[in-house]
Amino acid sequence: MAEKEEKKKCALITGGSRGIGRAVCVQLAKDSDYHILINYNSNKDAALETLKQVEEAGASAEIIQFNVVESEAVKAALSKWEEANPNAIIEALVNNAGITKDGLFMWMPAEDWSSVINTSLNGFFNVTNYLIQKLLVNKYGRIVNMVSVSGLKGTPGQTNYSAAKGAVIAATKALAQEVAKRNVTVNAVAPGFIKTDMTSELNEKELKRMIPANRFGEAEEVAHIVSFLVSRKSSYITGEIININGGIYS
Repeated sequence: MAEKEEKKKCALITGGSRGIGRAVCVQLAKDSDYHILINYNSNKDAALETLKQVEEAGASAEIIQFNVVESEAVKAALSKWEEANPNAIIEALVNNAGITKDGLFMWMPAEDWSSVINTSLNGFFNVTNYLIQKLLVNKYGRIVNMVSVSGLKGTPGQTNYSAAKGAVIAATKALAQEVAKRNVTVNAVAPGFIKTDMTSELNEKELKRMIPANRFGEAEEVAHIVSFLVSRKSSYITGEIININGGIYS
């Protein structure tokens, strides 16, 4: 009887085209044997640049387009990918896609509330819910959710973002307990001020005074933690929220 062929193991990073998502893709390329699936919504050029950097770091990769908010689009894109890759399995998932629409709650349009909640929270549901059964059947998996210091302490001007990330934190803790027996871990990483496009409008000089480390973090510093949580070395860590914020909040 022919030996069962080893499945190609893959890691999917949502919002992988820029910022922390890109740094995570590149770090996983260096640290793991995963084939990297770089998800993007609209910025194909940025996704292709990430692909180039991942391949330069020595890993195989491809880009995959879908908007995490749209449940049917997520199902369609992932099922199409599975059909095209019957001998592959997504073993690791990094839920990184997120947006901010900051403003005082009193003047916040309903659209700014929903779009931020939908991207972080419903995006987490849509992608994770599609893949979770396969991870459980596989009896192994790694899920890492990108949250924020805002979801832990709340940030004025970010009631929508704080609500979205706070919800994902609670979901992380609950889901971790449901799936731990099957060797599937679920953790979250909560960055503080990190140098990315998302924080480029902020006054770094002013804000770093509040940070004990007296600087903004680098996307690569966040990526190292994610890479560890995705690895087999982290198998006894689950349901945890790991802060990376230069001491601003713990």
